[in-house]
Amino acid sequence: MTAPHCHALYTVAQVRALDRRAIEALGIPAGELMRRAAAAAFASLRRHWPHAQRIAVYCGPGNNGGDGYLVALLAHEAGLAVEVVALADTVGEGDAARARAACEQAGLPVRHWEDSAALPHADVHVDALYGIGLNRPPQPAAAALIERLNAAGAPILALDVPSGLDADTGHCPGVAVRAQLTVSFIAAKRGLHTGQASARTGFLELATLGLPETLWQDGPAPDAQVLEAATLPPRPRDVHKGRNGHVLAIGGEHGTAGAVRLCGEAALRGGAGLVSVATRAEHLVALNAARPELMAHAVNGPQALEPLLERASVLAVGPGLGQGAWGHALWLTALDAPQSLVLDADGLNLLAAEPRRFDAARQVVLTPHPGEAARLLGCAIAEVERDRFVAVRALARHFGAVAVLKGAGSLIADPDGRLDVCPWGNPGMASGGMGDLLTGLIAALLAQGCTARDAARLGVGLHARAGDRAAREGERGLVASDLLSPLRRLLNGLDA
Repeated sequence: MTAPHCHALYTVAQVRALDRRAIEALGIPAGELMRRAAAAAFASLRRHWPHAQRIAVYCGPGNNGGDGYLVALLAHEAGLAVEVVALADTVGEGDAARARAACEQAGLPVRHWEDSAALPHADVHVDALYGIGLNRPPQPAAAALIERLNAAGAPILALDVPSGLDADTGHCPGVAVRAQLTVSFIAAKRGLHTGQASARTGFLELATLGLPETLWQDGPAPDAQVLEAATLPPRPRDVHKGRNGHVLAIGGEHGTAGAVRLCGEAALRGGAGLVSVATRAEHLVALNAARPELMAHAVNGPQALEPLLERASVLAVGPGLGQGAWGHALWLTALDAPQSLVLDADGLNLLAAEPRRFDAARQVVLTPHPGEAARLLGCAIAEVERDRFVAVRALARHFGAVAVLKGAGSLIADPDGRLDVCPWGNPGMASGGMGDLLTGLIAALLAQGCTARDAARLGVGLHARAGDRAAREGERGLVASDLLSPLRRLLNGLDA
């Protein structure tokens, strides 16, 4: 899909506003929207599981259940064996009630769910229990059904949102369906793209139900955007290293030389013209032997750091820095310098202990994982993960910097509230050193002239896409340095 709204992400309130607009302003009856949603979902079911002969549909009492009843009816009309299970004995008035009645009139019995009953035997289960409005744990009967569905072994198609998942935040307050396919209707819900949603949605499709482009053009502005694949333009033929910036990576306390080396290597592979490393003297031999292109310097304190700062255009501070006297002194010196800045790891932990807001004129990127974000915000990790959108915007606003909240569906926010979501990445990237690479890559992009926001967006996207290409050989055992080769190819447009 190429329409602009296909990369737009909306809150639940905004999706409801779009739905109302389709009904009231465009004159499309709610029942017609329900029929279109069911048709889109059933078409996806047939595409993904063309040999399925038996399906079971689980319907809640609301409009999501109405979608489910109509999917069941379409499957029945197509000659499939269909069983319909209702979460409640009755359904409310309106289109959902009419959809259930249509099923029953077609000879499809609707069975009320009972905890003691066995699940129907099915090639595909269809989840139509809850819609986008659920932001609390499912009721006990629904929770028991969801647990049985997850344990059944057959694939699950979720309508609009996997039941139990908060479509606004991506958080699961209780048990949630683990779908293999989710067909979302009208507009993409932002919560389906980050956090716990990544383990629940499976393959995610958007069905816009044949609605005209004016629905989105004249509707509410999206809350966020999904990143699109991008890279830098080709370099001019007369370029020289001085025009590609000089990154200074500061870190590598005793025992952590690898972190600052990974950061420096990522800055090199990310295209910085020059990369220096300020680290402990004990690390110089290893760094020079492993990567001679890195200009490694022994730095025992702020005085030794000053001449390196004078030559640098971008600072990458934190990988292996530590929080002792040495790391703290270098951190203070770097924060007082005027250069563009990327802060990660202990650079962020020190910032949590001694907060400061950065000058708006300075290009600064913070790259916390949820634990570091919680320390920066003075809250629990669970609170960060409960609403990652609120957390990353709070970080950007509070510190006056672009903030990257790492994790499944990494988020990038700037102090003005603009927000982007990364759709790439994989579980193999949950290993040491990945964050050090990202720090160096973002620093390299800053060095080549990107703004903080663009460097963060482009860096997060390239890093995750490189991780996906490296994971083609398997997710387990993926290490950070495996990303360097695919990263170089992606950055040069050789592996789109």
